[in-house]
Parts: sequence; C-alpha cells; structure tokens
Amino acid sequence: MKIILQQDEKKLGKKGDVVEVSEGYARNYILPKKIGVEATPANMNDLKLRNANNAKIAQEQLDAAKALASELEEKIVEVKIKAGEGGKTFGSVSAKEISASLKEQYGLEVDKKKLQLPEALKNLGSYEVSVKLHPQVTGKITVKVTT
Repeated sequence: MKIILQQDEKKLGKKGDVVEVSEGYARNYILPKKIGVEATPANMNDLKLRNANNAKIAQEQLDAAKALASELEEKIVEVKIKAGEGGKTFGSVSAKEISASLKEQYGLEVDKKKLQLPEALKNLGSYEVSVKLHPQVTGKITVKVTT
C-alpha cells in the first residue's frame, strides 16, 4: 500500500515522501496515528500542489535575499566608537552595533546573527563584513569605524 507521510518518521522517511508499506502496518499504525494518508489520486495532487507552492516560496526568498545583497554592496555603514589620545579605542564594535547602525542610517533590518565579523573591530578604519542572508546568498557590507 502506498502512503504519503504527513510527518517525519524515523524508519520510513521524511514529510511528503511517498512510501510503500504493508496493508496491516498502514491500517493499524500509520493511518490511526495520522503519520500518513493513503496515496489516492486526490492526495497525490494535493502533494504536488503543496510541493509546487513550497518551491515558489523558496524561490521568492532566494530572490529577496539576492536583492538585499546587491543593495547592501553599495552601502557604507558608519559606526562611532570612543577613542582616547593617539587614536586608541575603548572596546570594539559588535555585530549588534552594526545592525543597529544599518537600521538607523538606511532603514534596512539585518539580524545581528547573520553578520560574520572577520575579527573584532577594535581599530579605526574600513572593514568588509560578510552577511549570510540565505544558505545560497552571502552579501558584503563595508563598515567604517570612526570616532
């Protein structure tokens, strides 16, 4: 009997997979616990439509990430830090400060966890910071540390 899994099952497969199981196993375990549904033509069509919708949403997210990455390439984010005599700085610039400055200066929201700092930004100057926007898209942003 063919079954469409509604959730991940350790020994059978992942959600959305079509698997072949024995009649008794399907009737006594899978169907009553709502782990899967019978693979009728109507259910197969629903699965096909759901997969197409998920692919469309994933593509839209990828396109949005690419657009944001190209927009970030042009931006220079200026972050102020306290410095003493001789240009010696107090502390360093964190991803949280960069994220807040990006929102304040350009109105773009980027999660601080997506910023990948090469090292602690302890000196004045310009730095290239990678931004992981999507598993397939990584953008770059220039951060200028000033006093």
